[in-house]
Amino acid sequence: MDTLNAAEILSALGHESRLSIFRLLVEAGPEGINAGAIGERLEIQPATASFHLAHLTRVGLIKGKRESRFIHYSANYETMDDLIAFLTNNCCQGASCLPKTVEVNSVTKRRRAAS
Repeated sequence: MDTLNAAEILSALGHESRLSIFRLLVEAGPEGINAGAIGERLEIQPATASFHLAHLTRVGLIKGKRESRFIHYSANYETMDDLIAFLTNNCCQGASCLPKTVEVNSVTKRRRAAS
């Protein structure tokens, strides 16, 4: 991941509604949630939710899968993992300075912790 890509992703997460949507989808797991349910759970109007979902999709944080007349959105864990790796790459010149990330310092451990 390059700096520009990371900045775009972080900018997308810098909005309260988009951050709430992304966290909800991370918690929902790979099966995701349909757009209507996302709006209902977070009390976001459909047009507003659609706008935020499109933005998160555009930067690669989430992906949508059409099922009949509904779209199920899920977090793109690969992009999330790439962002975390970018942000913590060579942190403190390799020293263990982030105690909370030591527990999840590999893809396998992060996936297991997220389950």
